[in-house]
Amino acid sequence: MGGIRASFKGFFITGLLVSIPVVLTVFALWWFFNAVDGLLGPLFTDLLGYRIPGLGFLSTFVIIFLVGVVARNVVGRRLLSWAELLFLRIPIAKTVYAALKSLMDALNPEKGGSFKRFVIVEYPRPGTYAFGFLTDQSTLETGPGEEAHLVAVYVPTNHLYLGETVLLPRRDVIFPDLTVEEGVRIVLSGGSVLPPRIRLKDYVRTPAAR
Repeated sequence: MGGIRASFKGFFITGLLVSIPVVLTVFALWWFFNAVDGLLGPLFTDLLGYRIPGLGFLSTFVIIFLVGVVARNVVGRRLLSWAELLFLRIPIAKTVYAALKSLMDALNPEKGGSFKRFVIVEYPRPGTYAFGFLTDQSTLETGPGEEAHLVAVYVPTNHLYLGETVLLPRRDVIFPDLTVEEGVRIVLSGGSVLPPRIRLKDYVRTPAAR
């Protein structure tokens, strides 16, 4: 009986661990579908007199596609620039739009992305390491004829959407052999898809470099 009970418990726990991600994923997709479908679905329901499930979702998808088509031509880019200027003149919308626009531009591969490399930095204190994204570099004039070459690293503090930008000497930045896309997945998963072994790409940190 003890063996049967242990086997049953093992099978149940395994089934539970397998089922939870599947159920939550299906639930999230169903919620997303209903949320998007609810944007334009009621409009078509009023026009047609009856509801067609998925019509609002499909219409939203088509609209997003058309916006992408328009945004790729000269007239569309000009219209979007005017709309952007309008948003940037509205106090509350200015803050929200600027933050979201910067994030989307950073993740947009067609624009090269603001995230140039996925890196590891010793932050916020020595002996503690954090993932980050190299965004740019600059030279700091520290005195007459003296300068320091710094890199800007965006360190996410709340998944990927909120974080801090720190300036560090390039020698203090570790460059793992991981792409930006792999880094985004690692950060969004909370480190659950972290490789068991991280190799360096083109920089080996040595005590002399500290």
